[in-house]
Amino acid sequence: MDILSQLNPQQRLAVEHGPGPALVLAGAGSGKTRVIAYRIAYLIRNAAARPESILAVTFTNKAASEMRQRVQLIVGPARSAEPLISTFHSFCVRLLRREIQQLGYKRDFSIYDTDDQKRLIKNILQEINPDTEMTPREVLSRISYAKNHGTSPEQYAKRFPFNASEDIQRIYIQYNQRLKNTNSLDFDDLLLKASEVLRKKPELKKHYSDWYRYILVDEYQDTNRPQYELLGLLTSEHRNLFVVGDEDQSIYKFRGADIQNILKFETDFPGAKIIKLEQNYRSSQNILNVAGSVVKNNTERKGKILWTDNGSGDVITCYRAASPREEAGWIAEQINNRLQDEPDKHIAILYRTNFLSRNFEDILTDAGIPYAVVGSVAFFQRMEIKDLLAYLRVLFNPEDDVALLRIINTPPRGIGKATIDMLTEVALETNAPIFKVLKEKVQDPDLPARTAHVLQRFQNLLDKWNGLKDSKSIPRILDTILEDVQYEQMIRRNETASEAENRLANIEELIRAATESGQRGESISEFLDRASLSSELDHLDPNARVSLMTLHSAKGLEFDTVFLAGLEDGLFPHAHSLNSEEDLEEERRLCYVGITRARRKLFVTWTPYRKNYGLDAGIPAKMSRFLNEMPAELIEQIESDELNDYQQRSGSAGRFYEKAEPYRALEVYSKRIKPAGETPKVRPKSIAELRAYLEEQQKSRNGPGEVPPKGRIIKPGTRVRHDKFGDGIVLSRERSGNNIKLVVTFSRAGRKSLIEQYAKLKVL
Repeated sequence: MDILSQLNPQQRLAVEHGPGPALVLAGAGSGKTRVIAYRIAYLIRNAAARPESILAVTFTNKAASEMRQRVQLIVGPARSAEPLISTFHSFCVRLLRREIQQLGYKRDFSIYDTDDQKRLIKNILQEINPDTEMTPREVLSRISYAKNHGTSPEQYAKRFPFNASEDIQRIYIQYNQRLKNTNSLDFDDLLLKASEVLRKKPELKKHYSDWYRYILVDEYQDTNRPQYELLGLLTSEHRNLFVVGDEDQSIYKFRGADIQNILKFETDFPGAKIIKLEQNYRSSQNILNVAGSVVKNNTERKGKILWTDNGSGDVITCYRAASPREEAGWIAEQINNRLQDEPDKHIAILYRTNFLSRNFEDILTDAGIPYAVVGSVAFFQRMEIKDLLAYLRVLFNPEDDVALLRIINTPPRGIGKATIDMLTEVALETNAPIFKVLKEKVQDPDLPARTAHVLQRFQNLLDKWNGLKDSKSIPRILDTILEDVQYEQMIRRNETASEAENRLANIEELIRAATESGQRGESISEFLDRASLSSELDHLDPNARVSLMTLHSAKGLEFDTVFLAGLEDGLFPHAHSLNSEEDLEEERRLCYVGITRARRKLFVTWTPYRKNYGLDAGIPAKMSRFLNEMPAELIEQIESDELNDYQQRSGSAGRFYEKAEPYRALEVYSKRIKPAGETPKVRPKSIAELRAYLEEQQKSRNGPGEVPPKGRIIKPGTRVRHDKFGDGIVLSRERSGNNIKLVVTFSRAGRKSLIEQYAKLKVL
């Protein structure tokens, strides 16, 4: 079969590219995965490369699995050697299992997921500063950011100076040391240590670069600095780097993704060939035109114009709801109608932040419409699964303190907090893993008899299970652990009958997964690696008719019908982005991603009244600026019946949000800018009149051009200055008793909660 005949001219141009660097700018739905799969097949079938000399990397296990299947279908029956197709992190684990001893680690290292990292940081916080206001999540975010930007613990305070930077530096140093002491790595370390091995050992760098002569990268716009550096090391002996990406879909800056990697590819790899894929196979032309009209307002892009043979299709329907609850009800009604007409179609509700899912879940449940929430607790993050994996981790790596502390009294076996604290304290003092301290303490004659007895029983169990790991399968080991610790009895004792059955079903699923792992010939370490590197998207139900998820989770997916909900300024684009052009451009790319998930029909919805995202409790939100960037001729505008009913009752054709809410807003404002008891003489008829009235009042009381000390509503996204904390940005505003509480992030002092009337903030 001539595989090139299956490609359009631009795809064929990319697949036939010879040696040297190439950047394929692939618009949404243009067949980027197809291009990578066909290029791998082309290299193999034309004997341009040995299969084992090809490395293709992407970002999710799901994408890697789909790519492997595509390549097998094109190339034909399995060969003696196969190309390596994996995620970045899986590739790094593979390399480090062979080479990490070069850095002073053992090959049986553990991989800490986010939950493990938070537990470790929580322990360190309690030791260093029990009264700190910093949360483990906040600290972990800062440490991860530092690692992704190549900042060592010792450099942290100097590179990121702010109020708590020295505290973060101390925690960062301790955190890295604890990881090393327990022979463990976190996700960021997988990338960093792989690069470190290649940098420190030039002979290994040459070996791996010579071995992987052709390297292909999917979703290149999502690469961070460590991934970029790793690719540079792997291509040091050649320049055969073939990357596919779309700068308009770069939406993971918060994870460290650097859009400059794709924007400056030609500079970093001189002579690179640039190929654009602009034919879209997913969506109708109207959807593509709307997406293009939004994203063209960005400056940080190379530019593409998507087109399709799918026809113009339906226009986009924009619905303005009277409330968040009514928005959800209308969406549920539309979904029900569409599923009745086309029961096999796939539908998604996409939103900017997770809290929006609650209304949709409630309404869909009431309507009897089945749905799946993507981004809820992933399978390998569930309590019972984490517990059993921790047992396996301790057998594989006894020095894994986090795993050991998770299981030492789960289920309860009489090892109390005082005993655990004692073991932890000795481990810190002696710079030894808790496992080693435990073995020594059970022989300590000064230890109380009861404590020695329960520790000895636990030690005996560990020894028993350890004796099974080389001779028994993973399912047999898990069965033995479950029976020995009476885990099922604990679940039935502590949970309702239905919840207990759900948890036990999860355990059965874990054992099935372990059985499949064994059938693939995987070891315990490979099974644990697979579990550690899993994400919720790997378990997306392909049969779910209705899926709820954030826009970030929707990347890479497509649906027949998409509802893009909550398009209000301050919510989408998010308030955090409104004062930064760079952040606002990423929000616009996120909107582009949401629009292009739709194949045939796109709905966008918003409501002028959504708590916490208006100017104040009584002032409505504004329609998202992204809606204003969409071509008016392609948008069908629909308003809630509740809005129309109100307009009829009021005898006015004015809009609901301009006619109803200013009166409530004026009451709020008048208490702050007018003397107590004085009745406002003006009754504004629109938001514009209200704002003009307030500006006039402020000028008369404070002088033209001055920032009023009172009466100014400080919105989320506002830049402010504090005498002590310096410059910052308001993150949120909410009522707290009789006061208004502002949450502000300051460049020097970090995040602070302030009472508005006492904060004396100056608006910049």
